[in-house]
Amino acid sequence: MAEITQKIALDQVRFYSPIGFYDEEQILGNEFFVSIAVSFPFKNPDTEDLNNTINYEELYRILLEVMSPKRKLLESAAEDILNRVLEEYAFVDLIDVTIRKVNPPFGGDLANSVVSLHFQRN
Repeated sequence: MAEITQKIALDQVRFYSPIGFYDEEQILGNEFFVSIAVSFPFKNPDTEDLNNTINYEELYRILLEVMSPKRKLLESAAEDILNRVLEEYAFVDLIDVTIRKVNPPFGGDLANSVVSLHFQRN
């Protein structure tokens, strides 16, 4: 039997955050782009009722709260985002989180570093 899956996503949300391994990065900050996609069974008796879906403003709030404090690694931010979504939306079956750091300080002319986590319920 087929099932409809609903996907809610935010793509390339820009943050300027104090995240980085080096002390200078935590003082000066870096530019990041965060993408998140969540999928869940589409069981929506009223497609005009926001309570029957995930409000992407709430997803943005999670991203903002996780990307705001100082931290050393993008991996910890990605994991915190993933865990916060799972805590708030137990019905989610799939989560993809990607954080892209613009011009990391390793001497490249133009580069991006990327960390991604993927969650899929069995």
